[in-house]
Amino acid sequence: MTAEVATAPALTGRDTRLAQLIITIFALYARAENNWLSVASVVRLMADLGVDGQAVRSSISRLKRRGVLCSERHDGAVGYSLDGPTLEMLAEGDIRIFERVRAVAADGWLVVVFSVPESEREKRHALRTSLTRLGFGTAAPGVWVAPGNLAAETRRTLERRGLSGYVDIFTGDYFAFGDLRSKVPQWWDLDDLTALYEDFLSRHRPLLERVTASGATPREAFGMYVPMLTEWRRLPYRDPGLPLELLPPGWPGVTASALFGELNAALGAPAREHAHAVMHG
Repeated sequence: MTAEVATAPALTGRDTRLAQLIITIFALYARAENNWLSVASVVRLMADLGVDGQAVRSSISRLKRRGVLCSERHDGAVGYSLDGPTLEMLAEGDIRIFERVRAVAADGWLVVVFSVPESEREKRHALRTSLTRLGFGTAAPGVWVAPGNLAAETRRTLERRGLSGYVDIFTGDYFAFGDLRSKVPQWWDLDDLTALYEDFLSRHRPLLERVTASGATPREAFGMYVPMLTEWRRLPYRDPGLPLELLPPGWPGVTASALFGELNAALGAPAREHAHAVMHG
């Protein structure tokens, strides 16, 4: 599950976090409700995350202006649905977040090169942003590389965003020259990824310890699960799932993925129970 927001004026850090939490709530619970949540339900659910109603309404309005949410009334109640492109991205994100398969050496490599006229610089920015979010590394200026198992997702993403006319995509093996394991830290910022994974582990291990020791009510589970998932869902888009033999020993992404899986299993169902009670109460 992930969502990308259309180009808009820069948001503050707090605005961005509120928007991300709201998108997570819609992604988790609106899609099972015919892609609709009432404003009142979103406000109550966000209150359980410690956010006041006015801030929630302001963030929803910004998401509407950015084209992520669409205003709809159901049986006289004011509410919102996710727009079509966001729904598509969330569906693809579900696979990457909840069903991710790590690449192996036999998958080979995906190479993307592109050329964008100077008059369409915004397309160049969109391409770079899209490839970064897909987990591509930069092998050289204008040459982007990713594990070969991302080929289908890359093609779908670039087509959906109207960028396929600027791109050539190749698949194949690394042939020469040099040690591929030494190339990977040049193409991806592994230090940054390591820091992100270690931060996730330090912040969320105590949640698992708490739940394992004493359990959690549905409301408590919701309060832990939604922020945890909101933080986690960006990481599979920063890390392309490189083959383990090309990564440093003890790669923290493996441990962090295992922790996420345990938290998802422990908190997901009771959090959904609480959300449904609020939405239908």
